[in-house]
Amino acid sequence: MVLNSLDKMIQLQRNTANIRNICVLAHVDHGKTTLADCLISSNGIISSRLAGKLRYMDSREDEQVRGITMKSSAISLHYAKGNEEYLINLIDSPGHVDFSSEVSTAVRICDGCIIVVDAVEGVCPQTQAVLRQAWLENIRPVLVINKIDRLIVELKFTPQEAYSHLKNILEQINALTGTLFTSKVLEERAERETESQVNPNPDPGEQVYDWSTGLEDTDDSHLYFSPDQGNVVFTSAVDGWGFGVEHFAKIYSQKIGIKKEVLLKTLWGDYYINMKAKKVMKVDQAKGKKPLFVQLILENIWSLYDAVLKKDKEKIDKIVTSLGLKIGAREARHSDPKVQINAICSQWLPISHAVLAMVCQKLPSPLDMTAERVERLMCAGSQAFDSLPPETQALKAAFMKCGSEDTAPVIIFVSKMFAVDAKALPQNKPRPLTQEEIAQRRERARQRHAEKLAATQGQAPAEPSQDGSVLETSPKGEEPKAGDERQVESMTLKSLPQEGSNQESFIAFARVFSGVARRGKKIFVLGPKYSPVEFLRRVPLGFSTPPEDLPTVPHMACCTLENLYLLMGRELEDLEEVPPGNVLGIGGLQDFVLKSATLCSVPSCPPFIPLNFEATPIVRVAVEPKHPSEMPQLVKGMKLLNQADPCVQILIQETGEHVLVTAGEVHLQRCLDDLRERFAKIQISVSEPIIPFRETITKPPKVDMVNEEIGKQQKVAVIHQTKEDQSKIPEGIQVDSDGLITITTPNKLATLSVRAMPLPEEVTQILEENSDLIRSMEQLTSSLNEGRHTQMIHQKTQEKICEFKGKLEQYLTGRKWRNTVDQIWSFGPRKCGPNILVNKSEDFQNSVWTGPAVKASKEASRYRDLGNSIVSGFQLATLSGPMCEEPLMGVCFVLEKWDLSKFEEQGASDKHNPEQRDVVQDGQGVGETCSSGGENPGLQDGGSEPLDKKTSQKGESLLTDCYGPFSGQLIATMKEACRYALQVKPQRLMAAMYTCDIMATGDVLGRVYAVLSKREGRVLQEEMKEGTDMFIIKAVLPVAESFGFADEIRKRTSGLASPQLVFSHWEIIPSDPFWVPTTEEEYLHFGEKADSENQARKYMNAVRKRKGLYVEEKIVEHAEKQRTLSKNK
Repeated sequence: MVLNSLDKMIQLQRNTANIRNICVLAHVDHGKTTLADCLISSNGIISSRLAGKLRYMDSREDEQVRGITMKSSAISLHYAKGNEEYLINLIDSPGHVDFSSEVSTAVRICDGCIIVVDAVEGVCPQTQAVLRQAWLENIRPVLVINKIDRLIVELKFTPQEAYSHLKNILEQINALTGTLFTSKVLEERAERETESQVNPNPDPGEQVYDWSTGLEDTDDSHLYFSPDQGNVVFTSAVDGWGFGVEHFAKIYSQKIGIKKEVLLKTLWGDYYINMKAKKVMKVDQAKGKKPLFVQLILENIWSLYDAVLKKDKEKIDKIVTSLGLKIGAREARHSDPKVQINAICSQWLPISHAVLAMVCQKLPSPLDMTAERVERLMCAGSQAFDSLPPETQALKAAFMKCGSEDTAPVIIFVSKMFAVDAKALPQNKPRPLTQEEIAQRRERARQRHAEKLAATQGQAPAEPSQDGSVLETSPKGEEPKAGDERQVESMTLKSLPQEGSNQESFIAFARVFSGVARRGKKIFVLGPKYSPVEFLRRVPLGFSTPPEDLPTVPHMACCTLENLYLLMGRELEDLEEVPPGNVLGIGGLQDFVLKSATLCSVPSCPPFIPLNFEATPIVRVAVEPKHPSEMPQLVKGMKLLNQADPCVQILIQETGEHVLVTAGEVHLQRCLDDLRERFAKIQISVSEPIIPFRETITKPPKVDMVNEEIGKQQKVAVIHQTKEDQSKIPEGIQVDSDGLITITTPNKLATLSVRAMPLPEEVTQILEENSDLIRSMEQLTSSLNEGRHTQMIHQKTQEKICEFKGKLEQYLTGRKWRNTVDQIWSFGPRKCGPNILVNKSEDFQNSVWTGPAVKASKEASRYRDLGNSIVSGFQLATLSGPMCEEPLMGVCFVLEKWDLSKFEEQGASDKHNPEQRDVVQDGQGVGETCSSGGENPGLQDGGSEPLDKKTSQKGESLLTDCYGPFSGQLIATMKEACRYALQVKPQRLMAAMYTCDIMATGDVLGRVYAVLSKREGRVLQEEMKEGTDMFIIKAVLPVAESFGFADEIRKRTSGLASPQLVFSHWEIIPSDPFWVPTTEEEYLHFGEKADSENQARKYMNAVRKRKGLYVEEKIVEHAEKQRTLSKNK
């Protein structure tokens, strides 16, 4: 095929039915970019000889150096099949786990995907991850089994072994798809069940059924990969060949005379051919018959490889002539057998034809978008599609229709912003000169030359040199002599790139879902928090004002589509308009869109559901410029980096340092290179990685450090130790034996009693998973508190909240947790974290589920204000724990008592003094409600000595003033109470853990284990891959120990093992950071100083040092070893 012109592409874009938006997904190094190269070479964009070596889609320098893709990039290809012409928008995506966020951005704007699997390695961890991402976005996959040449050349399989190996791989992938499908069906069935519980009168016959009913009824045959369905292609991208079963069915139906349809069904599977009867029979393995796939397909390919590798010239010629191919003399004489194989196979079984034909047949066009996917995209958060306003629901039809008429609403989704050098933009490229311009320039050069000659001959030598230097430095800078407009134009064109050369220009990577995107069109940019409900409330129905005059609605901006580009890998082409269903680049949105956004011409469109990223960013570093004067450039550079990368996070901490949060080491390296070379263009210094920890408490241990049961002898020592511990806690704070802390505010007006308890692990996990739901509950309560009833709770959300509450009740059972769930007052930190505050005080009932107990409004609001102070204190305490100021996790704080009797006394006595009327207003209602809760001893005392009270009354109110506002004191006191409550329990650190998947050959297993154990890793399982000598090791590894892990493993195993690290969970470090030996056995075992390394203490001190907190450590460890200098002569 020839390289297509831009006009051809524009014409193809208009036929929506023949557009295919696809992305290539796979594990790292399974051959995505090589496959993309083969497809691009079919369009003549690159030479077919370079396919696989050039890696055209990897346009960044570091991608070429490392040999992995780091960003998803798109290219438009043309494919003709019969008289149908297709436009294929191909997006190549990364396979490395650090860049899985790029996969999410690619998957969102596609309708189908090609899953590539290495024939040797089979299904790998990242293959599972990308399949799941494709599944979550509801896009249809097809399968390419790549690198089949490795089965021949490396593993030296026979065709029969290769066949059973390929069958295994297919089974693995289908098993994966099956699990995804099963979980989805069962989820839907559970939803239906909850609905039927809502209307509980079904027919009597419907009540008895088996759990798998949903699975049996649902047709899932179209989901699985099978060569006879035409959704599997076998390829070797590096050798340029690939085939689907259909290709061979066509050839052999003519040769053998069996119907093509029969062959299609039987070419894959255990069937053999009886040549005499010209019949296809079921295979009986014992008879040693070969399946059709082996006999008719694989053996031919094996014999070709065999001939070429053995350099059997006669056989090669025979094969070439029998296939009717023409091989160039250069390839035939070439000494490298790979070149010959490539030359023969790419003509015999062209890979691009096999893959693109499958894509066009099996993957949907933008018109075939399922209603289910549209509804998923439009329902952000926990909303249901039915709960959206009718104007919004009407847009579903526009999505499905993909209409290009002027009345259709324009809906575009921007999945990411990417930076390009301003020089690469089409409008800044130097354009070729016309003949006239060349003639004019020639004429001008002649004139100049003549002037120069005249000047040197006729004048003093001082002037010409000056004149000449002007000419040499800036020939373009001269004034145009004659008013030649064309000349001025070429000058301005030339001067533009010089101004913009050092700046990055941002382009939005987007897809048009409906309507036609035209240059210069006014459009709304909807942020992720925008709500169409809010807009429709503010603007009357049937509005027809221009966008500029609309009232301001939060999270919505109006902008103009400035430049539209066709994305062609490394190139961009200018477009005037883009019809629906196409992938495009949009320029000029950098001030409106941060990372992703929805663009729409009608404001009733909701923002699309946010992209779901597989990898959590966890690796943090602090960056600062080498020269402090360059701080503004760094700040600006980090802003640009934040916009250019979908996964990176930029924070400025309280300490003022700029922190970069990335998904892993490779990602971090790429971000830092980008900062240095593209965005900030300054030298930066980078801190050691900042490792996140969490703090928690555990149940008191049953055995000591030498596994002796904690007995009486231990008790003596422990009492000493607890006495030391208690000496840490200042006076005026009472501690019970079971860890209840009672503390009074500085002005002695209120007393709080708080206890800390560890939450069961399952509860912590539930809280983590439901953080979004907790956040939406928090929004609802706050809007109710402010008296706005706008946000009606939707039934689905209500159901989710009930289910969440039920789960908590299920795990929080037993005597000590009785009624706890109903009394949950707040979650923390940031009101949605994995810690809870439980309110057990009698005077004031408030729960997260119901909002504050409704009383007389004035009193309730006063109580609520003071209650808010207590919640704020709890939030502060959970945000930074006492060990090393890290957030808490899995802790439940119980507010046992909350005594305000003194405060209310003061309020009551203040009534008599008219000077302090405002103080009265504040305290009075609270007093009344408290006294109604039961006779408080404080009240009786106050009643018995009224005289003293009146005399000390002025002093009291002054006290309040000198300690600051009462609400502030409550916050501080609550925070202190929570911290002391933690310190009286056994405290532990929690470390972030990676799951680590390593593929290694048997001979380097020992070295892999050595590296893992050195870094505190723990092996969970190892299994051998069938049919290969590869082992798959699953392990967990603390994030703190993971830096340089991949490099070390590669060095120790000579590159034979490569790990994939994904953040998995938080795990308690079992050792106590404050542990000291107390019993005789412990002294014997650990020595007096206990100098064996305490992991938790090491981490804790490192964090404290970094944060500038006090660290308890001896500067001189062994003083007796230090000698004076005079002895050392």
